[in-house]
Amino acid sequence: MKAYVFPGQGSQYTGMGHDIYQSSNKAKMMFENANDILQFRITDIMFGDNEDDLKQTKVTQPAIFLHSVILATLLEKKFTPDVVAGHSLGEFSALVACDYLSFEDGLKLVSKRASAMQKACEKNKSTMAAILGLENKIVQDICKDIDLLVVPANYNCPGQIVISGTLEGIEVGCQELIKAGAKRAIKLSVGGAFHSPVMQSAQEELQEAINNTVFKNGICPIYQNVNGKSTNELEIIKKNLIKQLTAPVMWTQTMENMISDGLKSVTEVGPGKVLQGLFKKIDRQIITEGVTL
Repeated sequence: MKAYVFPGQGSQYTGMGHDIYQSSNKAKMMFENANDILQFRITDIMFGDNEDDLKQTKVTQPAIFLHSVILATLLEKKFTPDVVAGHSLGEFSALVACDYLSFEDGLKLVSKRASAMQKACEKNKSTMAAILGLENKIVQDICKDIDLLVVPANYNCPGQIVISGTLEGIEVGCQELIKAGAKRAIKLSVGGAFHSPVMQSAQEELQEAINNTVFKNGICPIYQNVNGKSTNELEIIKKNLIKQLTAPVMWTQTMENMISDGLKSVTEVGPGKVLQGLFKKIDRQIITEGVTL
């Protein structure tokens, strides 16, 4: 079984996509179409050298989506997944690449998601932290016992969980998890507490947009973040996309389920190599690669 996987927020870099814009007329048309849809020239930010501009959630998410989806489109006959998955934002990229959503509708949803999340972050000061070296249950139990908002947000691989919450919640959470034996607790440079109750207002905005968007039958099943399970049923996909904003990303479980289902190789479509590395931490026998055009 071959999987194509799509990265999420944090994999961006300055200059991303400029090479494919220059080398492919099809890519150039898609980038320019995106500029029109978004009503600002996101390409100027993507191809520029200002990291702070690119780190804005309302820019980062559409930028990574564009890089991933355009790469998948350029693969043409080489894009032959048995299954797909995407980490957080990457789930939207995967759905477009597999024809569940049109490019235009996918970009509009990602833009709505990003702006709604940024608004939620601005209303509620919050952040995230990576916790290394503790079992899932220990992190879960400690977060549950803290009388502040702090929850597991990303189960990235065994021994690596990202927690999400208020500034005070993350501060206390990091202290308590280090006491419990975590090797490291690293506060992340992010705009807010993604995949936590802080995103409730953003979830409500996104739900309306998703319910008003046309989804079609895709070319293969997708493993979704909220439960790590595969599906090709449109109503389930939509419900899981809505839940995703306040629910944790079950990426460890996604990888484990893929391997149990017969996964042999993974191609990461988009900027960076983070997901390839996470698969290798689960099973070093899995063949991983990035995109070569």
